Amino acid sequence: MSKKNQRREPPPDPAPLPGLVDAHTHLAACGGRSAEAVAAILDHAEAVGVGRVVTVADDMVDARWAVDAATWDERCYAAVALHPMHAGDLDDEAKAELEQMARHDRVVAVGETGLDYYWPSRSADCAAPQVQASAFAWHIDLAKRVGKPLMIHNREADRALLDILAAEGSPETVIMHCFSGDEAVARECVDRGYLLSFSGTVTFTNAAELQRAALVVPDEQLLVETDAPFLTPHPYRGARNESYCLPYTARFLADLRGTPEAQMAAVLGANARRVYRIG
Repeated sequence: MSKKNQRREPPPDPAPLPGLVDAHTHLAACGGRSAEAVAAILDHAEAVGVGRVVTVADDMVDARWAVDAATWDERCYAAVALHPMHAGDLDDEAKAELEQMARHDRVVAVGETGLDYYWPSRSADCAAPQVQASAFAWHIDLAKRVGKPLMIHNREADRALLDILAAEGSPETVIMHCFSGDEAVARECVDRGYLLSFSGTVTFTNAAELQRAALVVPDEQLLVETDAPFLTPHPYRGARNESYCLPYTARFLADLRGTPEAQMAAVLGANARRVYRIG
């Protein structure tokens, strides 16, 4: 089979690894736009040990889908915010609706929000950095007002993002979604008490620096996620990701950190349940 055809094939089911929680996925982008479709995705995930997922919004349409999905299935929870690329959409109407959604009992985090310095020079549709910064500050305040974790998107903006968090005052719980920084950034985040969530990128063969960063995170500050349908773990990079693939990344982290896989899964799952306050 050619590499191109391999990428079209979904990864095979991993051996079950019970106790996991997918700390960040995008069910709508995985096809979960109906109760039946969401149930099918979560049934698949549960069969390999992923018992809960947090589905995350990028824009207002996705935010509404995320809240709906979280009411359709008890295994699903939601996070709502405007992705930094869509920060220009944060008008008064969007603010009012996001605040209402953020207070919903099935919404467990405000996110993903933050800074993305990769796309502004590459896409006319991406909000400018100063617009992103203003929207980020508003989301930080929202997380504090509703008393829920802040879920961070950071792409090529380490220093600016950490400086804004320091200036605004971090919420009690900050989750660095799909952590992509180096060891020094990881240490700074750890020292601030943030949680670092690792996706399939940590398994990539060219991710030595990210793997070093993953080694400095204490067990209690570590999460695992898919960011599905993106960032499928090695050796299935390029294929479509889904929550059932999470055990691949969890096992990689266990091996990297020299921890038995069942113990690693228990730690990762317990952390997610604690910070999101889910069953």
